[in-house]
Amino acid sequence: MSEGIATAHVLPAEASAWVRRFMPLVAPGGTVLDHACGGGRHARLFAAQGFRVVAVDRSADALAALAGVPGVETRCEDLEGASWPFAGQCFDAVVVTNYLFRPRFGDLLACVAPGGVLIYETFMLGNERFGRPSSPEFLLRPGELLERIGAGFTVVAFEQGVVARPRAAVVQRVCAVRRAADSVELPIAATE
Repeated sequence: MSEGIATAHVLPAEASAWVRRFMPLVAPGGTVLDHACGGGRHARLFAAQGFRVVAVDRSADALAALAGVPGVETRCEDLEGASWPFAGQCFDAVVVTNYLFRPRFGDLLACVAPGGVLIYETFMLGNERFGRPSSPEFLLRPGELLERIGAGFTVVAFEQGVVARPRAAVVQRVCAVRRAADSVELPIAATE
């Protein structure tokens, strides 16, 4: 198993605070692609709020944990293979955490429906001092998510740096909406 796959390191059990923060931007009752979902913590989160979720991972064992969860469709797919399993499909949200495979980034963006949301959070250079992943192949360069988003998306939030939870790591994360900036209604921050 390659170092970049989420199951190669300790998986957090709790949903990402970044994902929870921007979940309100997703159209109520919409469809969500939980890409490289691992144990399905985000698939469960969205399904519990009435979203229809497609949870995809290459590990049938990981997907088994989602069997019977209402609102979740599981798909065991090779996300790094020659053919893209979601060609021509669009989702109201695409969620990716703790996973990076650069050759598919354009395909992921194409899966975000007009008005849809991309919520992406993974490791970046500097993480090697805290453990895995440590190969540059699986670590974003500074500002890389912003570079890859491109035209057609409005960046709602972007962060990069050291985090202490769920474990010490160097991360980069972005939330972007596929529409013009003047039509994006921002979520209320927890402190407001």
